[in-house]
Amino acid sequence: MISELGSHDATRYVLFDVDGTLIDAVDNQRLVWRTWAQRYGLDPDEVYRVALRTRPMETFAQVAPGQDPRVCLAVLHELEDEDVRSGVYTAFDGAQELLNALPPAAWALVTSNYEHRVRGRFARTGLPVPGVVVDAASVTEGKPSPVPYLRAAAHLGARPEDCLVIEDAPSGVESGLRAGMTVWGVNTPAAVDGAHRHFAGLREAVPDILAFVSGSRPRRLEGPTTAG
Repeated sequence: MISELGSHDATRYVLFDVDGTLIDAVDNQRLVWRTWAQRYGLDPDEVYRVALRTRPMETFAQVAPGQDPRVCLAVLHELEDEDVRSGVYTAFDGAQELLNALPPAAWALVTSNYEHRVRGRFARTGLPVPGVVVDAASVTEGKPSPVPYLRAAAHLGARPEDCLVIEDAPSGVESGLRAGMTVWGVNTPAAVDGAHRHFAGLREAVPDILAFVSGSRPRRLEGPTTAG
């Protein structure tokens, strides 16, 4: 078990993406989109392929251009909320110990989902929820815009150069980089372009993340490296 870091005021911070980074929600997302596609008589595999690289409204425009996007979104939200209530979720190995070890004022969540769903998933997996959660309703521009990560830093009272972003997706990595932050990628077989470091799994990144917050590692790492 990792012991909690000191309770002194944090001067370095960690900003976490959620899905794919702290919580494994791939099967849930696939099922939600499959159910949504079937309601509209669409090919589930094709819909999911599009949904992986676009935001929902853009997905609807591409796969169901004849449908009212507002109705499409309402159906998707209904399915996602039901999945939070009844779906099976798993936290990635190392997430529980890592979040419990971080000083409460030293970290935040930055997600393209909505806060009530994040809280529901965290309650299902036993993960603690920080005081700062920047969700889709908190910003007018989502990832890859730098706005979500800059908003989280502002809420924490942190300078961008003092923040470490933990991501698994290209849009999130780009968002963190554009915000002027250090970005590490986790839970992917290969490094995401631009990430300063890559860890095959979150567990392998835990010691380095805690070291970053404690100030025992350089604030910036030049060029991408690989671990795990």
